[in-house]
Amino acid sequence: MPSVIPVESAFACQEPPAELLSGKRHLTAKEICVLVQNRNVSDDPDWQNVYVSSAEGAFNPGQVHGSDFSGWVVLGSIRPVVLKYHDLTLRTGVYRSSLRNVCTGDDCVVSNVTYLENYRLGNRVLLFNIQEMSCTCHSKFGEGILKEGETEQSRIWIGVGNENEGRAVLPFAGMIAADAYIWSRYREDRQLQKRFVELTERGNDRAMATFGTVGDDAVIKNCTLLKDARVGRNAYIKGAFKLKNITVLSSPEEPSQIGEGVELVNGIMGCGSRVFYQSVAVRFVIGSNCQLKYGARLLNSVLGDNSTVSCCELLNNLIFPFHEQHHNSSFLIAATLMGQSNIASAATIGSNHNSRSPDGELLAGRGFWPGLCSDFKYDSRFASFVLVAKGSYRNELNITYPFSLVASCPEENTIHIIPAYWFLYNMFAIERNRFKFLSRDRRVVKVQHIETNPLAPDTMQEVLAATERLVELTGRYLQLPEELCFRMTKENPEPSMLLDFRSRASSCSKEELHQLAKDYLHQNNAAQFLLSDDRCQKRNGSIIYKPAQGYKEYRRILKYFAVGALMDWTLENDCDMLTREKLSAVERLPLYTAWVNAGGQVLPEERLAELFSAIKNGAVQDWEGVHAFYDDCDLHYSDYKARYALYLLEQLYSRPIAEFSADVFDDIAKDVAYVSMNMLESSISSREKDYTDFFRSITFRNEEEREAVLGSLKDNGFIKELRDATEVFDANLEKLFRHLREG
Repeated sequence: MPSVIPVESAFACQEPPAELLSGKRHLTAKEICVLVQNRNVSDDPDWQNVYVSSAEGAFNPGQVHGSDFSGWVVLGSIRPVVLKYHDLTLRTGVYRSSLRNVCTGDDCVVSNVTYLENYRLGNRVLLFNIQEMSCTCHSKFGEGILKEGETEQSRIWIGVGNENEGRAVLPFAGMIAADAYIWSRYREDRQLQKRFVELTERGNDRAMATFGTVGDDAVIKNCTLLKDARVGRNAYIKGAFKLKNITVLSSPEEPSQIGEGVELVNGIMGCGSRVFYQSVAVRFVIGSNCQLKYGARLLNSVLGDNSTVSCCELLNNLIFPFHEQHHNSSFLIAATLMGQSNIASAATIGSNHNSRSPDGELLAGRGFWPGLCSDFKYDSRFASFVLVAKGSYRNELNITYPFSLVASCPEENTIHIIPAYWFLYNMFAIERNRFKFLSRDRRVVKVQHIETNPLAPDTMQEVLAATERLVELTGRYLQLPEELCFRMTKENPEPSMLLDFRSRASSCSKEELHQLAKDYLHQNNAAQFLLSDDRCQKRNGSIIYKPAQGYKEYRRILKYFAVGALMDWTLENDCDMLTREKLSAVERLPLYTAWVNAGGQVLPEERLAELFSAIKNGAVQDWEGVHAFYDDCDLHYSDYKARYALYLLEQLYSRPIAEFSADVFDDIAKDVAYVSMNMLESSISSREKDYTDFFRSITFRNEEEREAVLGSLKDNGFIKELRDATEVFDANLEKLFRHLREG
């Protein structure tokens, strides 16, 4: 029940902080008279608790009406001017509001704010129709810090990636997906985990003297409750239902917005983000340039930059940048999604507690794309850019083939996989992804470095591992009993070759079998046979379709990436041609062969270990230092990729780069030129289907209507951009190896 306290005790006058009184003065007797006539009241009968600007003509008491002042109140300039935002135009001043321990900046509007306590407003702030806006002395504004006297149980943790919160992280202003990733994944290093907490607490004086802030040019109107909120500059908040213990980061270049019916509790919202239409977020970090709308619910989750979520529910998730999840029936829980993902409608992706505790997880690489109505059993893991066909997947999955298509086959109790499917049949999507993510990145300040190219070191290490796996499984295929081998062979244009290889495989060593399988894939890449991979699905395994074709495409794409990385390196070093001397210079660069997608930024695993050592020995003392490390890695990223490119080429040709002949470089150039042209032609032909396919035309009365709706193929912006980029790439390719091929 409410307590009854005498007025003189409840509103005991305290002196405002000295730093707020610079350029301020007490009211004159005439000003007090005007204020009283305008039905203003103060708990101090002498009005000594109210301070105003001492500048000449900077305080007009006629613009303060029907308001209640208690504690101390420091007012900035109140001049006869108006603030206008969209269709809302209000005279500056204080109207029908109650202020306690409040400091306003110059030219502010405080109108119909029923209760405003312990806030400091910037200049030109507009507050209109707010029921309660208050801040406690112990507020953390959504950060995972502690105040004096508080116990560890009071901390706000975000339980990403696991329902049991075994991967929980502490939110802080400026947290990016990379920070959440390294904190949530390396749980076995207890010293590192302890230091992460210390980094978060850095700069926290634990004093019980916090106050809410609203930055310059912010607008807050028609809201029910703002409690313990820190609002950045130029933020726009309208019709919010409940904002409690939050930080809204915002700037003139990247203003943030919060709309009608929104509830945000215990979290941090990044610059340039927008939360609208009855969305709810509790225990969260939302990155920069994100959208949360149409009733979306974000709970115990970190959402990376440039992501859009609507109509759905996300619990206990760590989601990297460029995540798309739009549909009402989507559901996602206890997952770490590594960016550029798209969750289709009715995809019931969630921990179904198939162990004795709700501790199941899903881990998916970049470009995860499950089909309509897909559901999975936890625990499951997916390589990068895996396309999962519609279906119910009854057993745990471990898909190690990047750029593959996965389909359920209930009648066989197995799954079917086509490795390199995107390169074989969906090249348009690869190229479109490469361009669209760059165009959708509207961040002004890019703290989180994001790799948007599908062909990057993280995906290439998966491709390399997948080629080795296909070689291993092909060796098993060659050693199968005759009847089973022929049953697994769908089409074989060289029957005698298969018999020969099977004969040799029956009595060779493990090393010889590996080379034999590789030779078979090289020499008989038109063969259609099946492989069985027991690692991809629990219990029933999987069937690999078109392994020879997938193997060939994987090798081509490795070359394409390697050449692209070397091309970028030469251009950044003011040359356009590789020589033996330039190759030697690349060889002297540090070689990293293990890569980590850390929140969207691809980092060498060894460099990440360096960061952890620096954190533990105190060389890195705060999260700004961690971000500086990310910046340094990004600065040298081109060097890292170029050196890795040489390593990949050496793996593909089984010899040092110094032993590459002109014929080898010629072979590389030919394969890369083929991939380049195939990317362009496949993309164009895929888009052409929208114009030539009969069923794509049946809803239009004529071709003119179809073109008016779909646009013209020749005017397609993406195709134009791709064609131009291909011409530049091919021209650079022709020059890159010229000296080495002629030598």
